[in-house]
Amino acid sequence: MTTSTGSDAWLRPLTAGPAPTRAGQVVHAGRRLGDLVTGRPPGITGHQWSSAIREDFAQVVCDAGTGLPAFAVAVVPPAPAGSPRQRAERATNAVCAAVGLPLLRIESPTLRPAEHGRRIADYVIDARRYAAVVDGDVADADTAPVGYRDIVGRLPDGREGHVNDLGALARVAAVQAYVGRELTDPIVRGLHVRWRGGPAEGWSWVEVRPGRCLVERVRVTEQRFSCGVDAARLAEDLAAAAVGERLRDLTGVDPDLTGRDELRAAIVALRDRGDELVNGFAFAHLCAD
Repeated sequence: MTTSTGSDAWLRPLTAGPAPTRAGQVVHAGRRLGDLVTGRPPGITGHQWSSAIREDFAQVVCDAGTGLPAFAVAVVPPAPAGSPRQRAERATNAVCAAVGLPLLRIESPTLRPAEHGRRIADYVIDARRYAAVVDGDVADADTAPVGYRDIVGRLPDGREGHVNDLGALARVAAVQAYVGRELTDPIVRGLHVRWRGGPAEGWSWVEVRPGRCLVERVRVTEQRFSCGVDAARLAEDLAAAAVGERLRDLTGVDPDLTGRDELRAAIVALRDRGDELVNGFAFAHLCAD
């Protein structure tokens, strides 16, 4: 839930039309920022305002009682540095901060708002609810509680594993593709980092041809918001889910693949920027020949 600071007076309740609910919150799909605000707040320029109000959100989660937005989820392709799209995103961030609207931004070249936005919103609602309950019980617990992402249960293929891994279906699909001789290696691998003062980032890949990998990268930015799980792990899971989406189209298609040496060089370059990362780089083993 949003912490009230007086800025939420700029937020407009969303009550029109039927919308699904989850855990006492109403989830609206495909709303613009302009639908959520009552007017231009102080400190926002006219140019920022005109750019931001056109921003489309994949999902807007609202309080079921008041209709006021609790947070928004944006699922967008990566914006090139210095591009008009990047400037529009900065304007959106400024307006969201000014009106007190928490924002979760997912950047992926493969994930799409219509296909994946609702699943992400539901996941975050559940993770935040779980975290709120667990945090309330920590004082009475003898051991550290299990995090939402680490809950173990039965997976779709019947095995036991982490049921709240958004990449679980992709991992099953990779094994099936390997059995069908469409992949060289059945294991979906990955890493995750968090940039100091910046987004979390997750990479995921699977070897499709000998020495050639299908690679996905996802960035997750929490603005005035916590998604209930480690954002960096969420980014890696979403990258794995994006790999799964691309595995659907392997038959008869020559996918865009990255050489294993090129991928290793990129990982080494990431390692070498470890001083820019929160808690450094924990995947040095991936840099070995």
